[in-house]
Amino acid sequence: MGTLKTQDAGRIDTLIGRMTLTEKLGQLTMMSASHTVTGPVITGHSVSDIRSGRIGNLLNLIGAAAAREMQRVAVEESRLGIPLLIGLDVIHGHRTLFPPPLAEAALFDAQAWALTAREAAREAAADGITMTFAPMLDVSRDPRWGRTVEGPGESAWVGARLAQAKVRGFQGADLAARDSIAAVAKHFCGYGAVTAGREYASVDVSDRALLEVHLPPFAAAVDAGVAAVMPAFTDLAGIPMTAHSGMLRGRLRRQLGFEGVVVSDYNAVAELIQHGVAADLIEAAALALEAGVDIDMVSGAYLEGLPAALERGLVGLAQIDESVRRVLTLKARLGLFEDPYGRGAAAESAAVVAERRRLARDIAARSIVLLTNGSGALPLPAGIGRLALLGPLADAPAEMRGPWWSAADPDAQVSVLAGIRAALPQAQIRHASGCGIADPDDSGIAGALQLCDGTEAVVLCLGEAATMSGEAASRAHPGLPGRQQELAEAVLRRAGARAIPVIAVLFSGRPLIVPWLAERASALLAAWFPGCEAGHAVADVLTGRTSPSGRTPITWPRAVGQIPLFFGQRSGGRPADLAGPFASRYIDESTGPLFPFGHGLTYGRFTLSHPRVTPQSARASDTVEVRVDVENHGPRRAQETVFLFTRRMKSRVAPPTLELHGVGKIALDAGASGTLTLPLALEELRAPGLDLEPALEPGAIEILVGPSADRASLLTCRLELVD
Repeated sequence: MGTLKTQDAGRIDTLIGRMTLTEKLGQLTMMSASHTVTGPVITGHSVSDIRSGRIGNLLNLIGAAAAREMQRVAVEESRLGIPLLIGLDVIHGHRTLFPPPLAEAALFDAQAWALTAREAAREAAADGITMTFAPMLDVSRDPRWGRTVEGPGESAWVGARLAQAKVRGFQGADLAARDSIAAVAKHFCGYGAVTAGREYASVDVSDRALLEVHLPPFAAAVDAGVAAVMPAFTDLAGIPMTAHSGMLRGRLRRQLGFEGVVVSDYNAVAELIQHGVAADLIEAAALALEAGVDIDMVSGAYLEGLPAALERGLVGLAQIDESVRRVLTLKARLGLFEDPYGRGAAAESAAVVAERRRLARDIAARSIVLLTNGSGALPLPAGIGRLALLGPLADAPAEMRGPWWSAADPDAQVSVLAGIRAALPQAQIRHASGCGIADPDDSGIAGALQLCDGTEAVVLCLGEAATMSGEAASRAHPGLPGRQQELAEAVLRRAGARAIPVIAVLFSGRPLIVPWLAERASALLAAWFPGCEAGHAVADVLTGRTSPSGRTPITWPRAVGQIPLFFGQRSGGRPADLAGPFASRYIDESTGPLFPFGHGLTYGRFTLSHPRVTPQSARASDTVEVRVDVENHGPRRAQETVFLFTRRMKSRVAPPTLELHGVGKIALDAGASGTLTLPLALEELRAPGLDLEPALEPGAIEILVGPSADRASLLTCRLELVD
């Protein structure tokens, strides 16, 4: 994060001394400028409000010319000339779209996470954007929740590393640089644990779950120098986060040491009335300011309510000045006082944009997870001549964007049909949608079935529309919507009777509950929403140009009734594998997942052996090395991903059965072998609950390494922790 220069500190003091109350509240106000995926225009505000100082920040302003003009009004026509923060949800790209965060998490590659954020920042900054409302760091263990697609998945360890990478990428080495933008870590804290996976619903989790699972990614973002934090819409055990002084001033500022800006979510301050903790905008504004919220996004509560709150003594002028100082400090660190027009000053070259799209293709291909390939149907034969491409997502370029498409052109996305035609120019590609994504019309199924006859393979593209994941997109039945299951079953019957392999490709922002499809398809891939280069990326994997290497960052359930299902559960006194009827399991379904955390196949065939830890006994302050031998028995070069888990054999608090502490990758040619080394800092084994356990306990620690969280696939060795 950029440092505050001496002249900027003096400038801020002078500005605060000159400001009227209205101008101060304008700095604490952010209003919407245009329509984007976040919702409709907020009316009643105009350029004159920027000129008068009533509005000091904007969001949803797209285009360098528009951003420059609004910045010019603020700098050249307002009394004090204070530049604007211009924010936008640049979640997985701006004009060039990468896969959304859940899909990117499947790479388990912090360098790639930082790189895509850096490129998104460069592209957004070239459009005049100064702030993105990302990264979203909510750990999600409930795929019913639509916003699962925006976050790191189920692991707090992954979330923490993604937080650090994204903050570095968005903010760069110097926040004041023209190609850097301020990151906003959201949604603090626990939003991913909403009741029944229902958007905006209440959150009620234990202190241990909050501190061990939901807080670590935000702690990592603060350590990385994140510029701003956004509280969740939700309440935590009855206290709305927008008014939660204990979490915002206590946990975030005092305990984690965060000194940056806290910006509310969209209209969240006014919604304190709907929560039932404020009678009107005056009380809502006072509660939010008292809790430590610096910027009121969209609701106008600070502008309209804080003057009366001051008169009533609900807040003090010193509190307002404190927030104004933080906002002005962020603007100074962004370099806006010295270079207000730097972002958006120069258009990017065609070569830069083309290289970014090449990166998008590579990241998208690497994010795809090969879930099954039991018959060896993939990769497709090199000389394949006839292929049926079916399903409502086969030629749906706009759906490939995913739920947060920022400024992307819907016509600039590559469909699967276009990608496969480009990859297989010699092949006859027969295409039909068969049915819609979610509508009840099945009239196209019969025609689609006829295209199967005489083909060498069927690629079946199924899943969700982009708007079926993301904000306000919770699903009680996270399977295939509409008549897609009927289409798939009919294709499987028709092709199966003719011994034609069926490769199913799923597009979604969450795990889909499709055990029947996993069992019957010749191969099954999770493509998520691959972004602008979707069709090329899918074709790269199908044809073998890219060997799949993605791994599931979230457990895939077999049934809705298993949710929440995640690898880090505690065993209890009667675990599922206990003999006899009185054990923690279902009488009508397996307790195991459809696909465990970390699952993913390659076009290689790997075996792991000889796990060992050096040294075998160590102190809590030491770093040890875990090694495992890896061999590729398959016919192709491929990359294996190896996860490092630990299990504390005994603890004062019942430990999770598995705790993730490392991920390593090794690429091997066919028939080659190698040794993968994974460092393990034992301090990381401390229960990550911040203030729950002050020290590690001596004793045995089981080290487990393997290709996923499936216990049957893990190899073990043991470490002795000594005083």
